[in-house]
Amino acid sequence: MTPVAHLGKTDPLAALFARVRGLSLDLAAPLSDADATVQSMDDASPAKWHLAHTSWFFETFVLRELAGYEPFDPAYAYLFNSYYEAEGPRHARPRRGMLTRPSLDEVRAYRAHVDAALAGALPGLDAEARALVELGCHHEQQHQELLLTDILHLFAQNPLRPAMWPAEPARPLALVPSGPGWTEYESGAVEIGHAGPGFAFDCEGPRHSVLLQPYALADRPVTNGDWIAFIQNGGYREPRWWLSDGWTWVQREGIEAPLYWERDGAGWTSFGLDGQRPVDPAAPVTHVSFYEADAYAAWAGMRLPTEAEWEHAAAGLDPDEGQFLDAAGPVRPQGHGLFGGVWEWTGSAYRPYPGFRAAEGAVGEYNGKFMSGQFVLKGGSCATPRRHVRASYRNFFYPHQRWQFTGVRLARDL
Repeated sequence: MTPVAHLGKTDPLAALFARVRGLSLDLAAPLSDADATVQSMDDASPAKWHLAHTSWFFETFVLRELAGYEPFDPAYAYLFNSYYEAEGPRHARPRRGMLTRPSLDEVRAYRAHVDAALAGALPGLDAEARALVELGCHHEQQHQELLLTDILHLFAQNPLRPAMWPAEPARPLALVPSGPGWTEYESGAVEIGHAGPGFAFDCEGPRHSVLLQPYALADRPVTNGDWIAFIQNGGYREPRWWLSDGWTWVQREGIEAPLYWERDGAGWTSFGLDGQRPVDPAAPVTHVSFYEADAYAAWAGMRLPTEAEWEHAAAGLDPDEGQFLDAAGPVRPQGHGLFGGVWEWTGSAYRPYPGFRAAEGAVGEYNGKFMSGQFVLKGGSCATPRRHVRASYRNFFYPHQRWQFTGVRLARDL
């Protein structure tokens, strides 16, 4: 039993730390050193880098401040800083895949060093330091999802189509009707944003009032079968459905289907972490960009929900009932609930809430400086660790990005 796991019997924060740190290693266990080193695009990072960066976070923001702590390797401060300008210069993001050294085993040793030091320090940490440990755990959960989606993108470049895990039989789904049902909501002022207790990222607050007009939200996300109808109806060939920037992107990139889809005779297959499989028409469509989501909604005569509408609809629901990442193993979206399965694009820009203030110091760079040119997604995905999300959670990506498990739920005005 590790020191942190033993401590976790009496300290919930230590239990969270042990669970999160262990899952990261489990997720990376099937990977070779080469698998964990290569970087497939600028938006993605090598698995080895994710494992090291999340350790750097604890070392930099918690352990470094403690008397007597010795860094595992002072050079790692340069190699594994991500975007924290206040922490000084760093290795360029597009060149993370050039880090053939340290090896994957050396990164694992780095993690063990950090884990042991934090286990020894945790009983004596003050409230501020414990809050940083909790932030670091949730930060690592974000990187667990990124590790999976980045490996998926990497393996998709390999003509052998390697599977990270053996495929499991598809879980049975209830029959999906030809069109979604609708839940209607009245107009009025509603409260959105996080208000304790419990953890939340700074961008989820302050809680505030928003005036909603009457709207309806689909009772399921858009399915692969729905999307095939969009393709067959010329959805990717008709500029009238597309935002100008989206149409430029479609033309420039030659987009004709969701990411990882390939034609197989008269049908479609999709590549996942469990290999190449036929597209399940009943499963939620995933790996689509905001541009695609918006075009589909226009084609369907609907629109995307705002983040306030989505959060209002999700209030009071139990996120833990969704399809999330429980343990290392095959990952494919199956569920149709508001939580889990696929992240759902909203039509809302990622901007600060009224009264938002970034924290002081380097940790204040976590979210606030990215509030430009991105759109909000809600609900979590099949690759999101269980209990990591809540109704107020705000994920965000640029409108062309689609390597995450991103999908669509329609809304309409009443």
